[in-house]
Amino acid sequence: MSGLVQLLDRLLELGMPHLVAAPILLPLVTAALMLLLGERRRRTKSALSVVSGLAGLLAALALLRWVNAPDTGDGPGSIGVYLPGNWQAPFGIVLVADRLSTMMVALTGVVAFAASIYSTSRWDRAGVHFHPLLQLQLMGLNGAFLTGDLFNLFVFFEVMLAASYGLLLHGSGRLRVQAGLHYIAINLAASALFLVGAALLYGATGTLNMADLGMRIAQLAPADRGLVHAAAAILATAFFAKAGAWPLNFWLVPAYSAAVSPVGAVFALLTKLGIYTLLRLWTVLFAPDTGASAALGQSVLIAIGLATLFGGALGIVGTQRLSNLAGFSVLVSAGTLLAAIGLGEPAVWAGALYYLLSSTLAVSAFFLLIDMIERWRNAGQSVAPHEQAGNAPFLAEDLRVLDDVNLDDDAQALYGRAIPAGIAFLGLSFIGCTLLIAGLPPLSGFVGKFAMLSGAFITSGTSLPAWIFLALLLVSGFLALIALSRTGIRHFWTQPHPTMPALPALEVLPVAGLLAACVALTVWAGPVMRHAIATAEGLRTPTAYRAAVMGARQVPNPVPPPAREPRP
Repeated sequence: MSGLVQLLDRLLELGMPHLVAAPILLPLVTAALMLLLGERRRRTKSALSVVSGLAGLLAALALLRWVNAPDTGDGPGSIGVYLPGNWQAPFGIVLVADRLSTMMVALTGVVAFAASIYSTSRWDRAGVHFHPLLQLQLMGLNGAFLTGDLFNLFVFFEVMLAASYGLLLHGSGRLRVQAGLHYIAINLAASALFLVGAALLYGATGTLNMADLGMRIAQLAPADRGLVHAAAAILATAFFAKAGAWPLNFWLVPAYSAAVSPVGAVFALLTKLGIYTLLRLWTVLFAPDTGASAALGQSVLIAIGLATLFGGALGIVGTQRLSNLAGFSVLVSAGTLLAAIGLGEPAVWAGALYYLLSSTLAVSAFFLLIDMIERWRNAGQSVAPHEQAGNAPFLAEDLRVLDDVNLDDDAQALYGRAIPAGIAFLGLSFIGCTLLIAGLPPLSGFVGKFAMLSGAFITSGTSLPAWIFLALLLVSGFLALIALSRTGIRHFWTQPHPTMPALPALEVLPVAGLLAACVALTVWAGPVMRHAIATAEGLRTPTAYRAAVMGARQVPNPVPPPAREPRP
């Protein structure tokens, strides 16, 4: 651990302030190199993807360590501002690394690193350009978390979505094409609403910089507030669709369950991007100092969050397919976070941020685990035989069709080799995912839910929304426990096991790593909660965020050396 800390400190010493742009530039350059390599060098591309993922994760952790350094000023903590074009805000592009954005970038790095390792076992051979698309999606995600203005948020959203279209169709097949068409249609509609809302905001305020928007909304004339509120409602509709909020989430479960397992694990981050955007814009644009616009739409946010939580809880108990269980778990997580944000209390937000970390890691691990369980239970296939119609074959490096789709790097069958610990690993991992998703002690899912509920009743315990939130949170956890226990009994206890599961290390290590990260969240819950509390306090009073962004100064041009006098 001390060696890692020293490495992160060395990265900060060498890279700041340019390290803020590293999570965006690194996957961009990696994707470009992969496209130049072509499909015949697939092993090189796989290794490059894993190395890039590790480097991006280290950069994200270094940024996270930097923003949590002791603060010597009056602000809530360190905020890094990077001006890529060397133009001051609000005129130029600005990247902002604060506690919230660096936390999300670090979470993205952990999940993406695990998914990239898992995919090298077999799934990157189910089609072409898997690793470049994955890197471009990471670029879009990290850029959206770090950007400080709405227009570039839209640009990074579109980069992320364009890559996700290709990733969702990876492996082909009727189910993926059908779900992909729905996914593309709803996201194109949401992107159009995003543009309309951003245009209205720019017309009313004359800026798209988030920090500048918050200050200008506070100074708006009463006659102009209606246009700003209409623009905010249009933007919120777009972000609700991307966050999987009810009733705009009909596409999510079919799309996530149709995607191949490493893609599903990364897709667990996409709804969190929508939630991050709602939280960021709501706290910066409609802070308590914005007058009549303060806390705009809070009751709507609570209602939609509770409805999403209720719908996700019904869905998770009403399905028996493993991939659908993971999809509905994403909806339960999204509804919980939206309702917690809508309560408007920093104490609740702190618990919600902790829960966001735990739930994302747990669902990502569950998506990867599902692939191993289904392949074991369905004679080596990742889906049941009746669901395989139209699936594209796996491809060799020269794009020839492979007759046996279940070959590892040693050309040996992935099932049928007796590994005594295989079933134990699958069973224990399934139990861990069940405890995390249902929010049962002693793991981090329980800590996050307990923190949210305690914060809600300390600050607003007599309010009706807090009591409804309590009831739905407990009911959703109970229903998730029933659904996952029922599925576990069916897969592990009630059917004979003709073969032992063969678990390649490239598949075991990512799942074990994600679950170990959840255990680490539990063991070090104190430091993580302190970070979450400091983040929530910074969101409640965004003055430090605005001051850091608007106060960033251009780097002066280098002074040329004096000209030498000509020799006589």
